[in-house]
Amino acid sequence: MAPRAYWKGYLKLSLVSCPIALFPATSEREKISFHQINKETGNRIKYRKVDAETGAEVEQGDIVKGYEVSKGEYIELDADELEAVALESRHTIEIEEFVDRSEIDELYMRDPYYIAPDGEVGQQAFAVIREAIGKEGVVGLGKVIFTSREHIIALEARGKGMMGVTLRYPYEVRNQEDYFDTIDNEKVPRDMLSVATHIVETKRGKFAPEKFEDQYEDALKELLRKKQKGERIERPKEPERSNVVNLMDALRRSLKSGNAGERHKRRNSAARKPARAHLRHRKAG
Repeated sequence: MAPRAYWKGYLKLSLVSCPIALFPATSEREKISFHQINKETGNRIKYRKVDAETGAEVEQGDIVKGYEVSKGEYIELDADELEAVALESRHTIEIEEFVDRSEIDELYMRDPYYIAPDGEVGQQAFAVIREAIGKEGVVGLGKVIFTSREHIIALEARGKGMMGVTLRYPYEVRNQEDYFDTIDNEKVPRDMLSVATHIVETKRGKFAPEKFEDQYEDALKELLRKKQKGERIERPKEPERSNVVNLMDALRRSLKSGNAGERHKRRNSAARKPARAHLRHRKAG
């Protein structure tokens, strides 16, 4: 079954345009989700929309959006009135400028989307825009409307398609100084920094998301399995907290532990090499 598009419209670069479809690039459907149930009856909890003053249930068709201008006073807007906000970005993503990817602070990045041509018509125009963006190694910035909001979207070439990432507006990003101003300017001793940077070097690797394991999700599955089988559920022991008295001593112990781990890896790797060589020899024979 083909994935369902989240948004359809047109991608426009100057006078060149083509029909496109946006699809969410991530999903949390695979994660375990829970329902709220009545402990006494085992039935699902159901929420109803009720009038805050009268307590009477309100039908969906009688619900409109309201902006509070003062306590208890609202400006009401229905769906047709909201549609009257005539913006081109409701149906078209027009690339307005290009920037280097490195210039976009991660704080501004929100949600990723895959972008593909919508149908056969316009595929060549789509390919031209994609290849131009990829060749220059830049990100195109445009605007798009969905979820009743206008979003800035950053577009970049990705494989045979494109990827778009919605960006936050400046007013949505909090000022880091509000959180960092109270941090003291600690003077870091050179010997401590040397040991700490060496620990960082010993743990350096390649970004490999396939190695990520959602341990909490696995633990939830195991908990559900035990509960279903009627097995006893025991609360795990709290991890022991180490009282670091001497920071330099803790750094040295960390470095020693890291080196031991590296030696163990190398020994295992060396032990496997002869076995692989033996297999190759047998195959050749």
